[in-house]
Order: sequence, then C-alpha cells, then structure tokens
Amino acid sequence: MSVSLARALHGRRAFGRAGFVPFLVAGDPSYEASLRAARAVIAAGADILEVGVPFSDPVADGPAIQAAGQRALLKGMTLTKALQFVGDLRKSGVAIPIVLFTYLNPILRMGTKKFARLCGGSGVSAVLIVDLPIEESTATEGELARHGVELVPLASPTTTDKRLSRIGRAAGTAVYYVSREGVTGVRKGLAPNLAQRIAHVKKMTGKPLMVGFGVAEPSQAKALSKHADGVVVGSALVLAGANGGAGGVSRLAKRLVSALEI
Repeated sequence: MSVSLARALHGRRAFGRAGFVPFLVAGDPSYEASLRAARAVIAAGADILEVGVPFSDPVADGPAIQAAGQRALLKGMTLTKALQFVGDLRKSGVAIPIVLFTYLNPILRMGTKKFARLCGGSGVSAVLIVDLPIEESTATEGELARHGVELVPLASPTTTDKRLSRIGRAAGTAVYYVSREGVTGVRKGLAPNLAQRIAHVKKMTGKPLMVGFGVAEPSQAKALSKHADGVVVGSALVLAGANGGAGGVSRLAKRLVSALEI
C-alpha cells in the first residue's frame, strides 16, 4: 500500500510547495497512450495521480473530460480495465498515491465488495466517487478500508458546516475541494474569496485539501498553492494530451510543477 494522501501532501508541503495532483482519463485516446501520459506526469513531478474512469453520463465533467471519456469508452475502457490500468502502473514501479475518480453506477454494477477487493489488489490508494453523498458513504468506506483503500469525500462552495463536520469525521485522510460551482473545465482566474473558503473548510474538517475545478494555467496553480495542500489539474492536461500526446502532457505538467516550486 502506498502512503496516505495526507502524508503525501504534508510531505510535499514540508519541502515548500503544494502537491501537484494531475488528472487523466484511463484509456484516452488508447490504453497504451494513457499509460504513457500517466508516466509523463509522474516523471514531471506528480505527488498524487488521479485516474478518471470514463462514464456515459458524467454530470460533473466539462466538455474536455466528457470528450476524453467518450474516446476511452469507444476504445473499450471499463471500470475493470481502469483497475488493471492502475495495476500496470504499479507493476512498472509507480509508488505515489493513485486516486481512482469514478461515479457510483459502475461500482454498483460490479458490486461494492468486489470493487473494494479489486481496488486493494490493483494498488489503488483512494477512491473518489463523485455522486456518493457523505451521508450514504459509510458502507462503501468500510469495504474500501478493509482493503487498505481510502474514500475521498468532496466539499464545495455550497457545503454546509454541518456536512463539513461530517466529512471531518470520515476515515479518509484528505478532502477534494471543488473550487467552483458547475462542471470541470478550463477557466480564467480563480473563484472569488477562494482563499477564505479553503481556510474555513480546512478548519471545519481538520484535513488537507486537494483543490480542483478550473485550474489550468501555471499562474493559477501558483496562486492556489499558497492556500491548497494539493492543486488538481485535469481538463488542461487532457486537452494537452489530445493535441500533443504524452509530450504535450509532459510539457504542461513541467510548467505547472515549476510554478508550484517558485
């Protein structure tokens, strides 16, 4: 089992910067191409890798990630193959934490117990289930924990203090904070009052935050790194891969890491 998300984030912060958390879609544009892209962001300095499982009704995803998911689905990517994808990364020597980013429906179709067992066997460090409310997560959290896998809760600008307190009591060691209302995508600037909101969520949950949704440019990552424990970049990297393959992903990832290190 790899280190916990919190330990990875705190370890990076000890060296003076926020963690770099890239997001890629497994199987986009092909299985082998997405493996190359994953290795490229890891070589560039990723501290935690998010692997997206393509889904036919991705309500939280913007156009870039939706298109990537469709490309992956057309090539036959499934939840089972996404778990194999993580396993292949582990076999090649990847040691950083890997978060599987998915929706609830594929897990229910597979069965939660089987899913948790396969996550543990493939080397998944944590699972983020976009549409699983924290109030309904106890059973899934328990099954994953039995196999050494964290469940990552989500918080957003509209999350109440009562719910933030509940997130703080959950077993997962880190929280994914959705910095904007709406879906993923490349945007200019950061959300208004984001620094204050991040500070409040960290105080209420007592956990480090990985902050994403709308972070695309090195300047945004640099500004966010002063407040977030981990900076998540997804759509921009997916677009870089669509336009330039693993080389495009690598170039953007290196620019983002360089911005975080300044």
